[in-house]
Amino acid sequence: MNAFFKRIEQPRYKLVLVLVLVAFAFALGYLLRGGTSQTAVPESEEQPEEAKVEVWTCAMHPQIRQPKPGKCPICGMDLVAATSAEVGSEHGVPRELTLSSEAIALAEIEVVPVERKIVSAQIRMVGKIDYDETRLAYITARFPGRLDRLYVDYTGMPVRKGDHMAVIYSPELLTAQAELVQALRTVKELAGSDLPSIKETALETVEAAREKLRLWGLTTEQIEEIQTRGTPSDHMTIYAPMSGIVIHKNAVDGMYIDTGGRIYTIADLSQVWARLDAYESDIVWLKYGQDVALETESYPGEVFTGKIAFIDPVFDAKTRTVKVRVNLPNPDGRLMPEMFVRAVVRSEVAAGGKVVEPDLMGKWMCPMHPEIVKGDPGTCDICEMPLAKTESLGYVSADAFKGDVAPLVIPASAPLITGERAVVYVQVPDKDGVFEGREIVLGPRAGDYYIVDEGLDEGELVVVNGNFKIDSALQILAKPSMMSPEGGAPAPGHHHGAAMPSAPVAKKVEVPTAFQAQLRTLYEAYLKLQDALAGDSQDKAVEAVKGFRGALTGVDMKLLKGQAHVRWMRYQANIAKTIQGMADAGSIEAIRAGFAPMSEEMAAIIRAFGIGIEQPIYVLKCPMAFDGRGARWLQKSKDTRNPYFGAAMLQCGTVVETISSGTSQSAGDYQHE
Repeated sequence: MNAFFKRIEQPRYKLVLVLVLVAFAFALGYLLRGGTSQTAVPESEEQPEEAKVEVWTCAMHPQIRQPKPGKCPICGMDLVAATSAEVGSEHGVPRELTLSSEAIALAEIEVVPVERKIVSAQIRMVGKIDYDETRLAYITARFPGRLDRLYVDYTGMPVRKGDHMAVIYSPELLTAQAELVQALRTVKELAGSDLPSIKETALETVEAAREKLRLWGLTTEQIEEIQTRGTPSDHMTIYAPMSGIVIHKNAVDGMYIDTGGRIYTIADLSQVWARLDAYESDIVWLKYGQDVALETESYPGEVFTGKIAFIDPVFDAKTRTVKVRVNLPNPDGRLMPEMFVRAVVRSEVAAGGKVVEPDLMGKWMCPMHPEIVKGDPGTCDICEMPLAKTESLGYVSADAFKGDVAPLVIPASAPLITGERAVVYVQVPDKDGVFEGREIVLGPRAGDYYIVDEGLDEGELVVVNGNFKIDSALQILAKPSMMSPEGGAPAPGHHHGAAMPSAPVAKKVEVPTAFQAQLRTLYEAYLKLQDALAGDSQDKAVEAVKGFRGALTGVDMKLLKGQAHVRWMRYQANIAKTIQGMADAGSIEAIRAGFAPMSEEMAAIIRAFGIGIEQPIYVLKCPMAFDGRGARWLQKSKDTRNPYFGAAMLQCGTVVETISSGTSQSAGDYQHE
């Protein structure tokens, strides 16, 4: 070592050492510049356009900031150049986001103008045909006696008004006839009397005896026959008071019956009722007297029309529905009670939630019989009640329609809705690529549109596609957004400059016990639907779909915050779309088709949030369902009850997973999210 240092002290070795150090420094500088030769440019010379770009970002993950082009470390997309406006927007208006044209194209952002127009709401309902209660008649005994013969001896038999129905023996009736006969004899004997008061009293006695028999149900012909014969009869025939179908036979031959005892029930089926279920969100669009189009399974493709005659003022808390009654003409008797029907009401919506019905403007309608409509005030031809103006029944008046009654509307995809707030993103005028978040007040939904009460003006451009991406970008930048109205820290799972894996979807989230209780109600409604499908009952399945939809509406998302809220919104949106298709279709095959994706969502919901029960929940799979594709479902027991095949293959299926307290244990081929 001493010899080495002595050697380098010599002049020629000092020169070699200096040359080596210079070469090493040059190589190091070459590597640090990226391995390319660059020529220095004087500061006075103008820089190329690309050299001005100092930051490259991702259109989908704006928290990514890199000094050169490349790939996004999160999603792998090509980075785009961030202009000085984009970089500075993080420190600008709190609820604004600026995007380049490339970012707008990659995010597939679309805008449409806010406009005023009459929009149409299509309300779908399901229900059953029922008897018209105003067209039911009961044949009862108006005096005690014995039924010696029943001419109509089975239900379902058609009868006409005046047909003989039964023969009754009654001592009381015999006595009443004798009173009439005796009174007639007295009048005859006093014919030559000179005392007018006595004659008048005798005539009054005859009239009282006749009235008594009339009130007991005897016809005028029967009373005149007694007077002509001059002797009472021990038997009397009971006649049909109206035409119709005998739907109940309550007596048999030889039965003794008391006053008021029911013998038959007759229903006139020339007009029937349709009892329909309207969902809570649709009530605002339903008005008395609206036309309803109905279809049945028995007559596919044929449309029956009726009018809304009654909207129940009492709300059903279990199914979250209201009963709507429709009057239906049925002259040929093809609509039979208990038939399942699907109904559609189309409402033209004006400002303030009013319904526009041009044919009813300025008209007068009967509050009891919607088919009675007149151009002038008056009384109903059926019940003689005073007619009411259609404006008092919720319709737009003719005078108002001449003005500006079109509501301010936006497409249903524009607002981001939480339990308490609605947020839209508006393209800022005269600022390319700048979008502003704005809280608005929404009115009811009408078909594919929402009515806007406050917060927007006609002509403004709102984002209808890509709004979730804009909102997510604001969350990442800790700006005010849909979920964080005051702004705050970046959303969990997103970190500047690095790709951090987000938490697995299947991981359990802590939620309030009140929210778990609401999910438990949803799970119980799901089990009712599963049981109805396994039992091959279409009617019960349709009712269970309503119950499930009501339970889903009853889940209060305001109980959740942060990521739990976001995750529930995703689950709720998926399952609501599925249940809507099941409700619209109504057939058991369509319900079974929608039950498979519903089951997957329910399993994910229970794994994520739990439902606060100790009993295990079993996930079963039938590999034969849907032409061999297979499908899963949930049960509270291991005993297989297949909802996809019902009785045809009730035992097809095995347990593939057990869910307990929000965690899952795989028992087969189940793949977690």
